[in-house]
Amino acid sequence: MAAARLTPNAVTATLAGDTNLKPVVQVVDLRSIAVTGPPGAGPRFRAIISDGVATTQALFAAQLCDLARSGLVRRGAIVQLLEYIVNDVRGRRAMVILNMEVLVPECEIIGNPVLPPESGVSNSNSMRADQFNGTLGSTAGSTLSTVTRSNDNAPVIQRPMAGNSSNMIPRPSDNAQVFQPTVQPSYRPAPNYRNHGTIMKNDAPARIIPISALNPYQGRWAIKARVTVKGGIRRYHNAKGDGKVFSFDLLDSDGGEIRATCFNALVDRFYEAVEVGKVYVVSRGSLKPAKKDYNHLNNEWEIFLESQSTIELCPDENSSIPAMRFSFTSIDKIEDSENNAIVDVIGVVTSVNPSTTIQRKNGMETQKRTITLKDMSCRSVEVTMWGDFCNREGLQLQEMVECGAFPVLAVKAGRVNDYSGKSVGTISSTQLLINPDLAEAHSLRQWFDCGGKDASTQSISRDFTPAASRNEIRKTVAQIKDDGLGMGDKPDWVTVKATVVFFKTDSFCYTACPNMIGDRQCGKKVTKSDSGNWLCDKCNQEFPECDYRYLLQLQIQDHSGTAWATAFQEPGEELLGCSARELYTFKENEDPRYADVLLQGLYRQYLLRLKVKEETYGDERRVKNTVFKVERIDPSAESKFLLDDISRLTGSY
Repeated sequence: MAAARLTPNAVTATLAGDTNLKPVVQVVDLRSIAVTGPPGAGPRFRAIISDGVATTQALFAAQLCDLARSGLVRRGAIVQLLEYIVNDVRGRRAMVILNMEVLVPECEIIGNPVLPPESGVSNSNSMRADQFNGTLGSTAGSTLSTVTRSNDNAPVIQRPMAGNSSNMIPRPSDNAQVFQPTVQPSYRPAPNYRNHGTIMKNDAPARIIPISALNPYQGRWAIKARVTVKGGIRRYHNAKGDGKVFSFDLLDSDGGEIRATCFNALVDRFYEAVEVGKVYVVSRGSLKPAKKDYNHLNNEWEIFLESQSTIELCPDENSSIPAMRFSFTSIDKIEDSENNAIVDVIGVVTSVNPSTTIQRKNGMETQKRTITLKDMSCRSVEVTMWGDFCNREGLQLQEMVECGAFPVLAVKAGRVNDYSGKSVGTISSTQLLINPDLAEAHSLRQWFDCGGKDASTQSISRDFTPAASRNEIRKTVAQIKDDGLGMGDKPDWVTVKATVVFFKTDSFCYTACPNMIGDRQCGKKVTKSDSGNWLCDKCNQEFPECDYRYLLQLQIQDHSGTAWATAFQEPGEELLGCSARELYTFKENEDPRYADVLLQGLYRQYLLRLKVKEETYGDERRVKNTVFKVERIDPSAESKFLLDDISRLTGSY
């Protein structure tokens, strides 16, 4: 059986008074405590629980004794303590377990727990049963009359028992100490805790635990971690009004990563205090499921800081926590990655294009720069830089390549795009490291300098040379069906030279979310809410206005036949020459320009880059053709392509 994860420092924390911890512990010893009283009364059970290092004794409440009698709880069992109380009994701490859940009925002893001297494993007398029982009071439902200590603390039988439960009561030895019947008084808190709120107010400092041990069921906690990424302040608007938010990523010495997020007043409190590369102790906050659409870290939880949260700088902490953690994907594996997947990639920079200014859909301008990486898989990929990356790392890379340096670049948290091939783009949390001191970087440098520079390389990204001059798969419309394209596990990518002969006009666009996530528009479908605003289920926000994006159905034709295809936003704009919003406005206003736009897009010949893949619609499976790129025919390049094709077919090179 795989080893279970015990809660670190659970014994120390619970004995210090943390009654909200709900720790996972292991039962390393379990013994019966004989009880005489009402007819048919069975024994009580005393356990020694361990967190893998420390141990303590604990008494089972009456309602839990059946778990031990049935053998469900035994030596080696892994349990989670859901409810318990801890009190002082004659100068010692005593725990009573009121409720627990059995996670693993049987397991090898984890760690090297040290048994307490009064555990009963030795011959010394343990804490008397009546002392344990006195901690229960009315809370645990204890109304015992006479309590005796079992003979030699006989271990509990580790299997289900048949017959009357009274058969499990050990016979007292001759020297067993007998106590006279007493009526147990109701529990009163110890004097030190009177008028101080809860029975056990936890004033102990929060313990530092690994990020991997964090879960929503813990009480107080603290983590020591390095800030690897800090996002900018983002402003938003929803039904509750305007707000602002920022996030930062944390990495600890065990390699665990988690994202912390602050809203509104906490942005003002923590934004300037948090710096990338520095180590902090972060304490308190709520843990909620991470939204994987926005959070790429390998952690199912995300920290949401609250008013009582603290962030303390550790100025002398530099060596124990790494600056960054990578999980590199080779370029040939990126070719099989899903669209929008977040990957780490490392390669040698072989080319850098100049930075250009483009206009976003929201009217704002931004910088864009593309570079090419190659690695030892003999594949290359296009990396697109956006915003400040272009004039920071991008400019530095351009100068190095122009001098013939060909640096190694590590990309942390790039996003895969499958538009006309695969490429990787930067997002707000991306990190770029030039010539990093990593084993993978040194291996790449040696490979590149010892022949990799001249090795033949195949690109997995789109090529900006004219389609007619590329070494690509040309098909006719009829061959898409005749060759069974799109029927395999992966889509087929082909180029057809065809004419658009028909547009469906009843539904050519959809209402889309206008929210910008980093440098990318959400674009998911939105619906009208009861308030009259547009609701996006993905962003969980409402917007007074929506965007419109193409979902264009068109029929294409060449000399071999016709086929239906679907064009989304960018290809739709290429085909019709205007945005979906403009065309929708023309239609709603019965503007004659609506018909003019559609007619001008017909009967023009294009080179269409198609993704061909079989999909299921209800119970029907059919092949879908999706237009990913539209190019006007370049007569010169097309003529050269045809001549080369004729030469290849006739063998006259």
